[in-house]
Amino acid sequence: MTHRILVLYGSYRSDRMGIRLAHFVVEGLRARGDDVELIDAREIGLPMLDRMYKEYPKGEAPAGLEMLAGKIRNADGFLFVTGEYNWGIQPGLKNLTDHFLEEWFWRPAAIASYSAGRLAGARAATAWHGTLSEMGMVVVSSTIAAGPIAQTLSAEGRPIGEGGKALENAFPRFADDFAWWIEAAKAQRARKAPPY
Repeated sequence: MTHRILVLYGSYRSDRMGIRLAHFVVEGLRARGDDVELIDAREIGLPMLDRMYKEYPKGEAPAGLEMLAGKIRNADGFLFVTGEYNWGIQPGLKNLTDHFLEEWFWRPAAIASYSAGRLAGARAATAWHGTLSEMGMVVVSSTIAAGPIAQTLSAEGRPIGEGGKALENAFPRFADDFAWWIEAAKAQRARKAPPY
């Protein structure tokens, strides 16, 4: 069964390393037969949050917001690729998510984290759990992490070294867990309309 998955990535840095992990998960999910699209916050270029998508009069939201709202509504699940900035969440990815609310509801989210250090963004991943739950998503328990990312993935997102082998070995269980929740949510939405 094909799943429509958005992979969301939020670094704005010129020499960003996390794009390696974004490419790794996109390719890994595509190899399983999923319909996957990378949503790169830097490429979309949303302004700092002033008005949420829903706060614009119908038909008056900026084109980028309108396009992204449609993609979010049509997705079966979301995979957030997050770096760690000073023990916390990347501002670019957080800004992208905050432009929307109801569009995220009733679908699962998975988290893949990274950092330049050995903790591989674990603190940012933990912070995202509560944020994504508050935004109406079910956060799957499985996560994957890459760190130090430069010794785990090549510039093209290919596993390298011992860290790459560990990431490659962890990915199937992570993807299976995510797929299970996507299928469960799809079945429940087909069976019964969400309560709000």
